[in-house]
Amino acid sequence: MSNLAVAFGLVLVIEGTLWALARGLGRKFLEAAANSPESNLRLAGAAAVAAGVLIIWLVRG
Repeated sequence: MSNLAVAFGLVLVIEGTLWALARGLGRKFLEAAANSPESNLRLAGAAAVAAGVLIIWLVRG
C-alpha cells in the first residue's frame, strides 16, 4: 500500500511541475486534447497504461 501512495505522490509531482513551470504548455496540451478525436485519446491512454505496466514490470521484475 505504501508503494501506491508513493506512485500517487509522484504523479502529483509530475503534474504539478508541468503547471508550475510551463502553464502555457499545459494549456496547449489541454486544447490539443479537447480538439482530438476520442479514438486518438483512447489509444494514447491505452499506450500510456501499457508503457506504465512495462516500466513497473521491468523495475519490479
